Amino acid sequence: MRRTAAPPCPCQSGKSFDDCCAALIAGELLPDTAEALMRSRYTAYTLGDESYLLASWHPSTRPAAIDFTTDPAPKWIGLQIRQHVQTGADAAVVEFVARYRVGGRAHRLHETSRFVRTQGRWQYVEGDIHE
Repeated sequence: MRRTAAPPCPCQSGKSFDDCCAALIAGELLPDTAEALMRSRYTAYTLGDESYLLASWHPSTRPAAIDFTTDPAPKWIGLQIRQHVQTGADAAVVEFVARYRVGGRAHRLHETSRFVRTQGRWQYVEGDIHE
C-alpha cells in the first residue's frame, strides 16, 4: 500500500500542514511564538477560517467580522517571514511578505505586525503596511 505525502503547510514552514498549523487552527495547541501565530494566521487566511482569525486577534483592535466574499477572492500563494523580534517578555514584531493573486494579477502584502502575549496566549494587535 502506497502512502500519499501529507500536504505541505500553506505557511511554507517546510513542514506538513498536520505537523505545523493544523493543531493551532483547531485549537488543540497554542502558538509558542509570535512567528508561529503569524504563520497560523496566514494559513487561516488561505483556508478562510474567520473564527481562528478573530480568536487570535487582540480584543482592542479586533474587527466584528472578516469579509471573505470579495469577488474575485484573493488566492494566497506564499509567505516569507523576514524578521521575528521579541521586543519584550510578552511582545514581539514579525515582518512578513504574503503573496497572493487577484483576477490573475500577482500582489504582495508587506507588513510589520505587532503581537502581545496575554495570559499565555499570543494575539495579533495591528500592523504597518510597507508600500
